Amino acid sequence: MNYINNKIELEKNGYSVLADLYSDSEVSQILDCIENNEQSGNSFMKTKDLFAIRQLIKNVPDLTSLLFNKKLIELLSDLSESQYFLTKAIYFDKPSESNWFVAYHQDLSISVDRKADLENYSNWTFKKGQYGVQPPIEILKDTITIRIHLDKTDKNNGALKVIPKSHLNGIVRVDTKDWNIENEFVCEVEKGGAMLMKPLTLHASNRTINGKKRRVIHLEFNKHNLTEPLAWLEHYGIKTST
Repeated sequence: MNYINNKIELEKNGYSVLADLYSDSEVSQILDCIENNEQSGNSFMKTKDLFAIRQLIKNVPDLTSLLFNKKLIELLSDLSESQYFLTKAIYFDKPSESNWFVAYHQDLSISVDRKADLENYSNWTFKKGQYGVQPPIEILKDTITIRIHLDKTDKNNGALKVIPKSHLNGIVRVDTKDWNIENEFVCEVEKGGAMLMKPLTLHASNRTINGKKRRVIHLEFNKHNLTEPLAWLEHYGIKTST
């Protein structure tokens, strides 16, 4: 496989969609691995509208070999010549009866191991036992998000909507509406496919209205070390072959 066109589209538009990253069998193995794992502790969140697992690799380590198949490794290799590593892994299950929606926003926070008073690190949070912070913009610009879809996802069950090229405008104050909703694009993804995204791309999702699930594994990759004494809360190297 060659993913150079996806790289070009990601850099130009702030997103790209691809199919067949995982076979139906691989998707089933991933779901079985998650469902058979003990689900307790701060990293697990469950409501009627959402089930999520934060620090997914730490909490479900057997997923590593299933997620990093040959195609994902080739994709990461094609996306960048730099040595990227995994900095965030979350599992989202948007149940079929969910009425949960997310308004337009950018992903401006990273997860770190501690709090420190540092220049260009702002908007600190502390949720579910972990620190979040908005890092220097260069780190956000160089983040690559890969959303692995474990169900077919379209506009009726919460596919992400994006504003193409909005990542080129830096950090946007969403309340100013300094962007054009008419350019909105719905990223429909097949089961086993993936959506690539820049975190500065404005994105949103609607409520589920067709009674179908939307299970997604959200992975973020970066190549930068943080300003000491900060370190990424999650930091997993990527092997170069399966």
